[in-house]
Amino acid sequence: MKIEDSHHQHSGAQQQYISSRSQHSKVTMEDRARIPVGPPIANPLHSYWQHPKSPLAATIEPECSNPTKPYDYAIIGSGISGTMVAYNIFKTFPSARVVMIDAREICSGATGRNGGHTKSASYRTYLQHKVELGREEALKIARLEYANIIETHTLAKELEIDCENQICNTVDIIYDPETFEQGKHAIEELEADATEEERQPGKMASYRIYHASDGIQQKFWVDDSNTNPAVKQEKVAGAFEYLAGKIHAYRFTTGVLKILVQEHGLQLCANTPVHAFLPAHSSTPDSPLWDIFTQRGTLPARNVVLATNGYTPYLLATLQGAIVPLRGQIVAKKSPPTARHPSVLPRTYSFIYASGYEYMIPRQLPDGGQHIVIGGGLGRLPNAGAGEYGTVDDSALSPDVSAYLHGTVTGYFGQPTSSSPAAQDVPEYELVHEWTGIMGATADGRPFVGGVPGMEGVWVSAGFNGHGMVLCVKAAEALVGMIKNDGAVEDLEWFPKSFLINEERMKAKFGGRTDMKVPETGEGPVGGGKSWEVES
Repeated sequence: MKIEDSHHQHSGAQQQYISSRSQHSKVTMEDRARIPVGPPIANPLHSYWQHPKSPLAATIEPECSNPTKPYDYAIIGSGISGTMVAYNIFKTFPSARVVMIDAREICSGATGRNGGHTKSASYRTYLQHKVELGREEALKIARLEYANIIETHTLAKELEIDCENQICNTVDIIYDPETFEQGKHAIEELEADATEEERQPGKMASYRIYHASDGIQQKFWVDDSNTNPAVKQEKVAGAFEYLAGKIHAYRFTTGVLKILVQEHGLQLCANTPVHAFLPAHSSTPDSPLWDIFTQRGTLPARNVVLATNGYTPYLLATLQGAIVPLRGQIVAKKSPPTARHPSVLPRTYSFIYASGYEYMIPRQLPDGGQHIVIGGGLGRLPNAGAGEYGTVDDSALSPDVSAYLHGTVTGYFGQPTSSSPAAQDVPEYELVHEWTGIMGATADGRPFVGGVPGMEGVWVSAGFNGHGMVLCVKAAEALVGMIKNDGAVEDLEWFPKSFLINEERMKAKFGGRTDMKVPETGEGPVGGGKSWEVES
């Protein structure tokens, strides 16, 4: 999707965005959380990452309609969560009979639509976790996020998957003095609580802090202020640099699936919506526990794994309001040759202001240029972007978010220089593609992982709050460990107990994201500071 004459279109849209801010009526997050969650829609916007599509995209095995015998495991969802659950099942039970079912094409959900960012930014939630959960649990979460990054990139290399796999530094450019000071405090506390090894360069608790006077503009090629016309100008207050990475998540996930299909016989059922699963009638030891009802037929399985993220309440009504769909939006822009930064930026970025953030990766092109992929912007919307919660419609763009995101790259990096004195010849960051995807938000900002209470043989790994690329690999490993041990978690000391699904967490009232300081959620997380998660 290429947009022509983008400068004039974007300027007009930005003015509409500014005007619309005063026209939105008050909508609460609780209202949005009560909207019944539907299945994935059939006609989503085409994702930037799904070109070309994987050869597996539309695979429908004959047994999707007429299985010859029950499956040991039926995994619903073919994103990185479902894929890594399958990967760990085959590592643990090599002869298992496994089917993976998706309502749309393989990996067409959040994993195939995200920003390509493997970035934990653990300092941004550390104080909140420490107050709510205690020091050891807070450290456990930070360690898991870091380990998840390392293992994701290591696995991509070991499996020789062509997925633009790169560990690199990242930088958070901060546009609010209070936010910068709170970030410094969180980093100092995380470093103090971590081990000496974890404070070494490139490790979990290693951060470099830059103040406004430390040459941030020159080092990271940003303007000294955010000049996006959609918002009030904000000056750079400081920056934090640390380890992260970037990856083509669609290619990574479908690359792993290709290996599982070829080497382990994983069966794929694409374009096969699941509408319900119910206990099977027979109860002999060899019979299935569950019948999974699809438009193609009924699939019997001894175990059902829900790797359905924001869509999970459609199949598990007890999670209605506990996991709330959230639509995110991303743009890809092409840098002009006269951009003020290098032709290929060596780091990933986040741009953080008082009420929210954007997340960004540079993607090198074969011709030596780059696309800048940037998403977010919910913190700029009225009512904390409440209208983006509770929807599973990824066939449409939010005009308000579009108007804001279109101005972000120039707003942060500055207008490219002109090779001609004529104003009309000033180059632009060309809009190449724009799309949406559905995330799953939870009341406490943490995922649900484990056996579903009161439902033997039903397991879940979902609710990643836009943070799945630094949680899903380890969550899948933990979930299969629980499956192996009939739900026991004693051997999983490394896995945060606060991620486990239980009845108390399932009943929690959703009040909005815990990672943004907006009117809907008050003054930010407990502990006296804000936290920000990065939608990866």
